[in-house]
Amino acid sequence: MRATGNQALCDHRFCIAPMMDWTDRHERYLLRLISRRARLYTEMVTTGALIHGDQERFLGYADAEHPLGLQLGGSDPEDMARCAHRGEVAGFDEININVGCPSDRVQAGRFGACLMLEPDLVANCFSAMQAAVSIPVTVKCRLGVDEMDHVNDLIRFVDTVADAGCKVFIIHARKAWLSGLSPRENREIPPLQYHRVYALKERYPEFTIVINGGITRIDQAAAHLKRVDGVMVGREAYQNPWSLAEVDQMLFDDTPTHQSRLDVLEAYKTYMRGELENGVPLKRLARHLLGLFQGQPGARTWRRALSDSAFRSGADLTAIEAAQNSLDTVRREHGNVSVVSSQGRDLRL
Repeated sequence: MRATGNQALCDHRFCIAPMMDWTDRHERYLLRLISRRARLYTEMVTTGALIHGDQERFLGYADAEHPLGLQLGGSDPEDMARCAHRGEVAGFDEININVGCPSDRVQAGRFGACLMLEPDLVANCFSAMQAAVSIPVTVKCRLGVDEMDHVNDLIRFVDTVADAGCKVFIIHARKAWLSGLSPRENREIPPLQYHRVYALKERYPEFTIVINGGITRIDQAAAHLKRVDGVMVGREAYQNPWSLAEVDQMLFDDTPTHQSRLDVLEAYKTYMRGELENGVPLKRLARHLLGLFQGQPGARTWRRALSDSAFRSGADLTAIEAAQNSLDTVRREHGNVSVVSSQGRDLRL
């Protein structure tokens, strides 16, 4: 059953940001092994790619990934509606409109953050999409772009899109510079202004407002949730996936999905085995494991061993076992119990 009404607030309580080249279906499966409650999103998929490209590549996922949103990039209402419908047919729980990406390539396609300058067009896209599907359509945007980042500019944007029926806004708490800054710099240089997202929630208490940007710890997420309906975490979830281990318990009062990093690794190896049999190269699966032991003794050794063996053409799961053995050696040297062999586990990981 799909959540509706007041349940919508809980749906977005903790989200993982859509990240190009990062949140593919393999990464999402790994994160789901760590948190069953986090809301996951695909990488941004452009309407052109979805209409003319490989459907399985862009719409494929494992059932375990739910709740799962499809993020679309585009600006033609008819194309956006067509792609939203394909997303619903594929079984996604939400369609999200990208109004936040500042890259030159995205701007050239007239979508992403530059659409904040055209709220009427975003509203038209939203109306066409919501009319085409029965699942929620949502918007992810910035505080503003270039010199149009006054509070009234954001209010005008939200009012316009809300008048079309949008009830869920995911706000990256920074403005975007459409020229002069790279996408990476746009994630770091414009200052975070959380207070403006809080103010938006106060102005629109009936809407679901999700805050994004610079959130790296569970206590930060909990603090934001006192002021808004949801939080969205980006790079930290990818670079340090085990940071999600407390999400279910601390934010949802639910039991943890797995007790240790090794539990997750063993489960992901089972998944990798199936994907390898389907012809997926190991490097596409293993790259998401690089940060699994972040902050633990041997983390650097683990990353180096994976890079040296798992990324080679034709590599199989023996490369993962070799990296585990290297990690085990380092942990022994640090006086820790051996945990990486399949015969033993240490719940401290």
